[in-house]
Amino acid sequence: MVKSKFSISLHIMTLLAYYPGEWHSSAIIAESLNINPVLVRKELKALKSGGLVESKEGKNGGVRLGKSAKNISLADIFEAIKGDSHVLNLSNNLPDVNCKIGSQINEKLLSIFDNVDNAIVDILKIQTLEKFKNQF
Repeated sequence: MVKSKFSISLHIMTLLAYYPGEWHSSAIIAESLNINPVLVRKELKALKSGGLVESKEGKNGGVRLGKSAKNISLADIFEAIKGDSHVLNLSNNLPDVNCKIGSQINEKLLSIFDNVDNAIVDILKIQTLEKFKNQF
């Protein structure tokens, strides 16, 4: 799930960075993504909690970047939408706790998942939203 959330959120943030200072409604953003505005609002909530966007209610309201695109790394976006989840997930099946492997597998997997998430963050820290936006 994190994979699609990051794509959606980066699209949103790139759009906002391309038009800095302008307020955008979730409907307008949803048109660019070709998705339902409800899904946009869900991601905007996470981005707002992460301090990356600000919102204004009312007729001329919407969302815009909460700080300069130069000061937002792609890792900031990833971390804002990732929450407590990992890019990789445990199986929905509960392993056998009486099994030597089953009793420890989830603990060992979570350690790997943390390493994967940290590697992604390290790669995404290198690029700012401003630099990404300038590709368009």
